[in-house]
Amino acid sequence: MKARAAHTLLAVGLCGLADAAFASPDDRTIVAVAVENDTFANTDKHYTNGFRAGFSPPGDKTPDWMVALGEGSGLFEDGARYRAIFTFGQNMYTPKDIGLEVPDPLDRPYAGWLYGSVGLAGISSDRYGVLEISLGVVGPASLADHTQEFVHDLIGAEDPEGWDFQLKNEPALTLTYQAGRVWLHEERAGLEMSLAPHYGGALGNVFIHANAGATLRIGQGLQNDSGPPRIQPAIQSAGMFGERRQSWFVFAGIEGRAVARNIFLDGNTFRDSTSVDSEPLIADLQVGAVFQRGSWKISYTHIFRTDEFETQDESTSFGAIGLAHAF
Repeated sequence: MKARAAHTLLAVGLCGLADAAFASPDDRTIVAVAVENDTFANTDKHYTNGFRAGFSPPGDKTPDWMVALGEGSGLFEDGARYRAIFTFGQNMYTPKDIGLEVPDPLDRPYAGWLYGSVGLAGISSDRYGVLEISLGVVGPASLADHTQEFVHDLIGAEDPEGWDFQLKNEPALTLTYQAGRVWLHEERAGLEMSLAPHYGGALGNVFIHANAGATLRIGQGLQNDSGPPRIQPAIQSAGMFGERRQSWFVFAGIEGRAVARNIFLDGNTFRDSTSVDSEPLIADLQVGAVFQRGSWKISYTHIFRTDEFETQDESTSFGAIGLAHAF
């Protein structure tokens, strides 16, 4: 998909939002949209587009049963502040040559994923965790083929010809957990620096993996900001805003994943489908910047990913735009 597609999705996702007065992060509803697209790397292949939108009500609106779950799970710090997170999204995957009516069997399969998620973020002074369950569908019912064909017709891009060979319909259930700790260092020359290690994993018929990594940030107003919104299987943001009216930082991070299952490479769980031999170890290197002013936060992340399957002959790279509003 091309850049205009990303711009269109952003406009739709943010329609109707209004500015608001700055307040304590716990007292505000947060709306966030993330668009990931390979156009930012001047390609149109593999993980070609992802869209995720959601909202998080103020902390005191978190349902009691979710707070009880968080407190009883042992996954969050004692005394953590809790926030519910509700999202929906769509991911799209294609081979390198979308002009082939019969796709190369050694290349990545066509696949789409449409899902909704309910999550719980637990936030303490220097730690955070996000527990999330996603329910959706993989296959033609995800509407990924219609989405890509519509957008490519709209912008005059090459028509994808191989969607008839995409993964078959399958219910998609995934449970994920991510946890991180933010180490803030003393301010030097008006700048702050933090190193934030994280770890987590996913379990379900979409993804099964364990992950760990760390992010280095340099800027101003880092306190209480968990970084830009991203899309699975990337680490999930806890939905936090910085406490200052204006803040910014640049960052660089690395994450490794030990992968036991990725349905978009391994194919359908209970039915025969197109598949490739996936790599068991994947690494992401990401760099980017975040800028917050008042109740708005915008971010850009560029991701470089190691090969995900054995017959992959070109590396994967894509960009991610995030926009969040608190009111």
